[in-house]
Amino acid sequence: MAGSRPSTRPPGRCAMYWNGHGMGAWGWFAMSLTTLIVWTLIVAATVLVVRALRRDGADGRTTAAPYAASDRGAERLLAERFARGEIDDEEYSRRLAVLRSHAPGPAPL
Repeated sequence: MAGSRPSTRPPGRCAMYWNGHGMGAWGWFAMSLTTLIVWTLIVAATVLVVRALRRDGADGRTTAAPYAASDRGAERLLAERFARGEIDDEEYSRRLAVLRSHAPGPAPL
C-alpha cells in the first residue's frame, strides 16, 4: 500500500497493553478480595447506622416498639410496670385507685 506507515509494535503484541493474556490469577484474586472487603464494609456501616438510630439513650439499649394506646388499657400498662419492678406496691395501689375512680370521657380540647 502506498503511503501507509509500517507498524511500530513488536510482532505478536496486541494494542492497548493487553498483551494478549488478560488478567492473571493474582489479578483475579486481588479483585475478588477487594470486592468482598468493600461489600463487607458497606454492610457493616449499614448495620452500625441502623443500630445508632435506634438507640434509646446513653445506656445504649434499643428502643422498644411503640404501642398504641388503644391496644392496651392504662390498668394493663400499670400492671406491667409493677411486674417489671418499676413501681412498688404502694404506688401501684395508689395509681390503680386513681385510674378506677375516673371514668373515661372525651379528651379536652
